[in-house]
Amino acid sequence: MNLTDIIRAVQKAVGVDVDGKAGPQTWQAIYNRLVPQAPTTGGAPTPDVSAGDTKVDDRSEETIATLLPEVRPYARALINKAAATGITIKAISGLQTYAEQDELYAQGRTKPGHKVTNAPGGHSNHNFGIAFDIGVFEENKWLPESPKYKAVGALGVDLGLEWGATGQRLTTNRISNCDRTGR
Repeated sequence: MNLTDIIRAVQKAVGVDVDGKAGPQTWQAIYNRLVPQAPTTGGAPTPDVSAGDTKVDDRSEETIATLLPEVRPYARALINKAAATGITIKAISGLQTYAEQDELYAQGRTKPGHKVTNAPGGHSNHNFGIAFDIGVFEENKWLPESPKYKAVGALGVDLGLEWGATGQRLTTNRISNCDRTGR
């Protein structure tokens, strides 16, 4: 039995669409089976984890809230999947206005600093709420460079995300009709 067959068997057992790819729906169904739901406290509702609504750290949640609703489960699934492998990541950038994107594009060109994007406003997946940047953290310290980014990229691709050119950017490929030329 190969890995795809195993994933299909698990998907069938947990009652999700059987496609042989372990995406957010599969991971969430496995989580729901393995982790008992905690009772609500203080009147706060328990997150609807069956809909991919498992909350992550507050910083990431603020960023994830800027993304399209269809993209949010992917961001959360990636954070949880990385954590399961011992890598702490946070979503650090999501939706950006055209003006914000133009400011980033100017960096290293007409403004001081190093280039951080090849896409001006209107040409970035961030402008449409379908891209997010992640940061790897160790002991609450952001690591601007780490081989762990490559590992997280592989986890993201396994979830159905596209891995960006700088090694910190993920874009869902589930949303169509948008330019994928850069940040």
